[in-house]
Amino acid sequence: MKALVYGGPGQKSWTDVPDPKIQNPSDVIVKVETTTICGTDLHILKGDVPAVTKGRILGHEGVGTITETGSSVTGLKVGDRVIISCIKSCGHCANCKTGLYSHCMGEEGQSGIGWVFGHLIDGTQAEYVRVPYAENSLHLLPEGVSDEQAVMLSDILPTGFEIGVQYGRVKPGDTVAVVGAGPVGLAAIATAGLYGAATIIAIDLDANRLEKSREFGATDVVLSGDADWKDQVMVLTDGQGVDVAIEAVGIPATFSMCTDIVRPGGNVANVGVHGKSVELHVEDLWIRNINISMGLVNANTTPMLLKLVAQDKVPADKFATHHFNFDQFMDAYDTFARAAETKALKVVITA
Repeated sequence: MKALVYGGPGQKSWTDVPDPKIQNPSDVIVKVETTTICGTDLHILKGDVPAVTKGRILGHEGVGTITETGSSVTGLKVGDRVIISCIKSCGHCANCKTGLYSHCMGEEGQSGIGWVFGHLIDGTQAEYVRVPYAENSLHLLPEGVSDEQAVMLSDILPTGFEIGVQYGRVKPGDTVAVVGAGPVGLAAIATAGLYGAATIIAIDLDANRLEKSREFGATDVVLSGDADWKDQVMVLTDGQGVDVAIEAVGIPATFSMCTDIVRPGGNVANVGVHGKSVELHVEDLWIRNINISMGLVNANTTPMLLKLVAQDKVPADKFATHHFNFDQFMDAYDTFARAAETKALKVVITA
């Protein structure tokens, strides 16, 4: 089969590799029909994730059809169309039983690490993929939900909702600011209304992404390159600051922006993946009663979000801005890596 293979920092290729095979009774093989590229894949290619070794097939998002099942799989069958979750779940360890799938203690990949696809085992940017713990790591795709909508449920929608909205403790009537209007930030914007946010402020350097954010539910936008960006946010909150500030970039400056605009007693939810240390001014924050949260997605809300997507209550289809087929994988990476120029949000790649 063909797959997108990591060759070390700065190196990747769409090349021939052996087909995956069933290794454990709980495995299935999925023929990948739709996949996409995540910002994490770009981090890997920069060499930021040393656990990813040369020869690894990248990707942790996908939709496809089951072609083979392991001997213990009874709830899934050949021919089922499924969403592949970005997080493994053995379903029976102590962490999985509490919904903390991000720290599944199953031995696949590594015990205690839920993100394994394209990281510790071969991923979804391939014609076929082996899925461990299949009955707990796949979701049956209902009629009426397109592959393009469904692939957004592999990662970005549950990430924005769980780590941004839920961890940020959004409640009815809140004013929420999302710093970073990329795909995950837009996912937080698109789902903040589920918990009753009254005002949703998108903050970004890119005017195009700010304009797009209105389609996902942003009520107000602020261009962070403006000298008075903070004053603009404060005007929108009557000078009090926001109830919840969601960081969706992953750099020190945007984290500081969140702590600057959150009101006393408010919540800062860090969603962005940080490659550098962040200075935390506890000497200033403690007296403001600020709560700070962060984490890796559990994907335990995917079934609920899938129902909402099926009912057109979450605009999953709006994330897809560019389309490619598998033999254009290298072009898809180039387009996604130059998102500021190409105006790409999510690139959808189909077999």
